[in-house]
Amino acid sequence: MARELNVAGAKLAREACDKFSSADKPRFVAGALGPTPRTASISPDVNDPAARNVSFDELKDAYKEQAAGLLEGGCDLFLVETIFDTLNAKAAIFALDELMEETGERLPVIISGTVTDASGRILSGQTVSAFWHSVRHARPLAVGLNCALGATLMRPYIEELAKVAGDTFVSCYPNAGLPNPMSDTGFDETPEITGSLVEEFAKSGFLNIAGGCCGTTPAHIAQIAQRVGKYQPRCLQHGAFTGLLAA
Repeated sequence: MARELNVAGAKLAREACDKFSSADKPRFVAGALGPTPRTASISPDVNDPAARNVSFDELKDAYKEQAAGLLEGGCDLFLVETIFDTLNAKAAIFALDELMEETGERLPVIISGTVTDASGRILSGQTVSAFWHSVRHARPLAVGLNCALGATLMRPYIEELAKVAGDTFVSCYPNAGLPNPMSDTGFDETPEITGSLVEEFAKSGFLNIAGGCCGTTPAHIAQIAQRVGKYQPRCLQHGAFTGLLAA
């Protein structure tokens, strides 16, 4: 029921956006394509490094089915997010390009990876810079990082991405710190802490799009919006593109 679920989800988001949109502050629906619980690059069997539990084509077909539902439901853009395996992301990008070529509808695409540990690499082994160079052919509207370590530990990696991805916008929506089952929200950071950390990113000129991921509440998002709104967004390099996927 993947297609039906995504049609329904996009329609609900479309209704909410239409309800709260205004001429000076429109709202847009991002159709999110997550990483799935499978990885095309890493073996699930420590005794067989060549083993895989999913193929590129299987991922591409699944992503295409989901994206078709999101498109039918009325999304304004696609968000390939929480990427821990670049090959999974490439399957999603391929699926989106195929879908948009078939339908003739071209939507912007945002690509967001996730750094899974303090080494500064995504799970499939790439640094942030290598990740960007692996997906930049998709000509995304924005590239960024989300989830994972929280803003405190994410800072050097969002700074690195802002430097290397000079020809596109940069997004960042971190978790509210690290998971903590003893806290009220299940995560360490209060709205004020998360807001101040993301504010520093904006003040340093790293960001064009900001938000929150796991553990962030409406209060967290309100703090981020209030604090980040004081700063000018990051400037793109001369000759930068803002084209759509494969446009």
